Amino acid sequence: MKAIAQAFCALLILTACSEDAIEDPLPTLPSAENELQGPIAKPLDGYGSDGTYTVAKTTFESPIYEGKNVEIFYPQEATEALPTIFYSHPYGGEESEYNIGLYEFIAKKGYAVVFAPYPTTGVSVDERYETLWESFKKAATDYPDIIDTEKVGFMGHSFGGGASFSLAYKGFVEEGWGENGRFIFAMAQWFSYQLSDTQLDNFPSNTKLITQVYDDDVTNDHRMAIDIFKNINIADAEKDFILIKSSVLNDYTYSAEHNLPNTKSAYDAYDYYGIYRLLDAMIDYSFNGNLEGKKVALGNGSLEQISMPSYDGQALEPLVVTDDPTPNYPQSKYLFKCASLKNPRSAHCE
Repeated sequence: MKAIAQAFCALLILTACSEDAIEDPLPTLPSAENELQGPIAKPLDGYGSDGTYTVAKTTFESPIYEGKNVEIFYPQEATEALPTIFYSHPYGGEESEYNIGLYEFIAKKGYAVVFAPYPTTGVSVDERYETLWESFKKAATDYPDIIDTEKVGFMGHSFGGGASFSLAYKGFVEEGWGENGRFIFAMAQWFSYQLSDTQLDNFPSNTKLITQVYDDDVTNDHRMAIDIFKNINIADAEKDFILIKSSVLNDYTYSAEHNLPNTKSAYDAYDYYGIYRLLDAMIDYSFNGNLEGKKVALGNGSLEQISMPSYDGQALEPLVVTDDPTPNYPQSKYLFKCASLKNPRSAHCE
């Protein structure tokens, strides 16, 4: 299933590159399955374990993408504005069900997450960026009782991973969001538009960063992620570059393909231990100053960070963490190469 979904995603990306509020106080949400695929179950405690809050959702019409709604997931029990993550989805992932497990996880832990759809076809990259930004801005403006803009994270995958840096710059620098906590969590990122070297130099000093790439990814060249990671003005102590490798346990393959994480095609221990666990810790460190969270999210290769669970005496491949990443494969492996003329930062490819 992952291979099929990856091929579909790649086809969608290739096609693209060639080119008032509704309250729902007690919604019925699609739910991620309780049991994970593969032999390893969810963590029962610590970072990455499910929270105890009830997931609620409110929606409003997208300010730009006609016929689509922006969704805010948050804990129903909340009595005050919450630290919030603004999520930019991968190309083609316009429906929140594609990765509903992630949004529910964030809300269950006591935080809010904004999901903003943008068009798959028929618009430019700049128009997609505008759709994301105007949706995020409207959410923050119209829902101050849910969204605390003093503690903010930007998270994204593929197209959304590349976009997260420009969007974070708008939020952190132009709007002043994240005064009491800021981070970026970029996964399998595509090209980054609307992002100059000057902007990369001017990220606020309290910004934290996790950049993740996946070893089996044949869609996006890792050099694109390496470029931004190396050139953004964030101290090494506050950023980590993380590679996830595939594992096989008990005849089940935990694949590290382009579409990790993804609730629809595979929902397994890599979602929880490879992504949710680190995000949980990053939130705790960034927003609460908890140094135990830093050991897991930004541990610079600490055992707390890289260790993965085991089954029947055999462990998943540990995470590979570095502050000085280098590409493991030639650009010819990837559908989207860093040196492509469509990459506005092609001059920065190694």
